[in-house]
Amino acid sequence: MEPINNRYEFVMLFDCENGNPNGDPDAGNMPRVDAETSTGIVTDVCLKRKIRNYVELAHGGEEGFNILIKTDKSLNTKFKEAYAACGLKTGEKGKNASYAARAHDYMCANYYDVRTFGAVMSTGDDPCGIVRGPVQINFAKSVDPVLPQEITITRQAVTTDTDQEKKETEMGKKNFIPYGLYRAEGYVSAMLARKTGFSERDLDILWEAIANMFEHDHSAARGKLCMRKLIVFRHDSPLGNAPSHVLFDKVSVTRKADVGVARSYSDYTVVIDREMPAGVQLLEKL
Repeated sequence: MEPINNRYEFVMLFDCENGNPNGDPDAGNMPRVDAETSTGIVTDVCLKRKIRNYVELAHGGEEGFNILIKTDKSLNTKFKEAYAACGLKTGEKGKNASYAARAHDYMCANYYDVRTFGAVMSTGDDPCGIVRGPVQINFAKSVDPVLPQEITITRQAVTTDTDQEKKETEMGKKNFIPYGLYRAEGYVSAMLARKTGFSERDLDILWEAIANMFEHDHSAARGKLCMRKLIVFRHDSPLGNAPSHVLFDKVSVTRKADVGVARSYSDYTVVIDREMPAGVQLLEKL
């Protein structure tokens, strides 16, 4: 398939109710926040993980839609498999640059997340190079400050026989925020898509994955996570027709004046300035 020929930017709005959208291992897995402003944070790594998971769930087994970044095998093993699939001698440690170039193309063709997000594949005895992906996502930030909380929970089952003789329940902790509306912004580069082979079908699957990324990721810890809006800006040209920040500023989200503390999506007003710069088309996917 031919690579895409248009640049895109996009804005995602999603919310979390009574859950932990992205735990911080450095803070006892409490929801991530900006220490100065208490603004909630969801990392790009977290969002990309959910996109990868959806693509594997919905399109796993289809040719070209493998996922590189997952826990099934080590990366170096997958790189070695790429060399073998290309009929290349393994264990050369990158001495033959043409080997790495062929393996690079193989990885882009066979792994959706490589040709979408890019990957560092220069490790081990069979390096496949470094891919700079055409799709990049910024950290998501909450519109208002969030309030991480920790509550104590009980479990009516104990872990060991010794504990069973002493008690009937065990105590635990649960980290969450009551509510937060998050905004994330992203980019799709047609110029980089030419280098990885990111196609129109890949783009359609990206929008599909973003719209559904929380629908198959529910858990007790995450609470109620919902993708509320996906707003896309399509440029007429590969290089683009307007600066990305100008387009992002077309979408504003504010808490309603009569709402003291937001606890639902309806507590906010989303305004989209539909007057686009020349050569840019507004698409509302959600």
